[in-house]
Amino acid sequence: MELHDVWFVVIAVLWTGYFFLEGFDFGVGVLTKLLARDRRERRVLINTIGPVWDGNEVWLISAGGATFAAFPEWYATLFSGFYLPLLLILVCLIVRGVAFEYRHKRDEDRWQTNWEHAIFWTSLLPAVLWGVAFGNIVRGVEIDSEMEYVGGLLDLLNPYALLGGLVTLALFTFHGTVFIALKTLGDIRARARKLAAVLGPVTALLAVAFLGWTQLDLGDGASLAAMLIAAVALVAAIGMNSRGREGWAFALSGVTIVAAVAMLFLTLFPDVMPSSLNEEWNLTVENASSTPYTLRIMTWCAAFATPLVMLYQGWTYWVFRKRIGTQHIADVH
Repeated sequence: MELHDVWFVVIAVLWTGYFFLEGFDFGVGVLTKLLARDRRERRVLINTIGPVWDGNEVWLISAGGATFAAFPEWYATLFSGFYLPLLLILVCLIVRGVAFEYRHKRDEDRWQTNWEHAIFWTSLLPAVLWGVAFGNIVRGVEIDSEMEYVGGLLDLLNPYALLGGLVTLALFTFHGTVFIALKTLGDIRARARKLAAVLGPVTALLAVAFLGWTQLDLGDGASLAAMLIAAVALVAAIGMNSRGREGWAFALSGVTIVAAVAMLFLTLFPDVMPSSLNEEWNLTVENASSTPYTLRIMTWCAAFATPLVMLYQGWTYWVFRKRIGTQHIADVH
């Protein structure tokens, strides 16, 4: 295996980790409107991800940085062609972070309500847009012989990509719901389990449609295996939720995300961004990669830094592992 192949796998792992971790906190943000009945309950939901949401975004920064350094042509084509959707995601992530930090700074009802609206919308929009973006990457976009994207914004809003956006929204919301059931006490926990029982079958139908479409058009034996793992894990997560096994339900919904993302990258390899105009213009792990010297330096740096980041993040989750409920909220501000 060449180093450019290794770094394709590394980037796939980084995106998988990001969707696994940021997926549930996007879901929690959406649930502040769907599950919470009042401000006290919204505080409970926000507090479940308060210590970890910003650490989850480290995976996105790492994935973007690794793409820039290991596959500069991929990075350039992706960020120039998808400029507006990615800019919208960036703005959402900035506003979302500000909303978490500023919401409780003043007691006025209007102030807090506005920031709570911001948390909802800036969680929902990226959850959809990431699915649209990856749907287009896997399906292929209009790339010319100069590795330039020559399509328009409306070309990205095709049925396959839009279905991908619905899948990521549903899957992240289901993932967030079982996380809330795992992390809360009392009535919120019970209602989260009931909502997960409703969201689970809807998510399964959307996921089967999207992954089945992907497999029929682009898949092989390896991607089929990943798709089956995702399907079995999702069904098992729904079953574990119905039995009140929140830990298993959350772990299995995470396996669903991991397997689904793995399937997309398996169908993509050895391309990193296919051209819908001409297969000879596809961006591949070879023609889009940096020099071997750059990749060797990156490999040594990653080997040193990655274990430290994972240990720290694992420690954070361990420290804040206990359940919380409305009884832990001192006031409604």
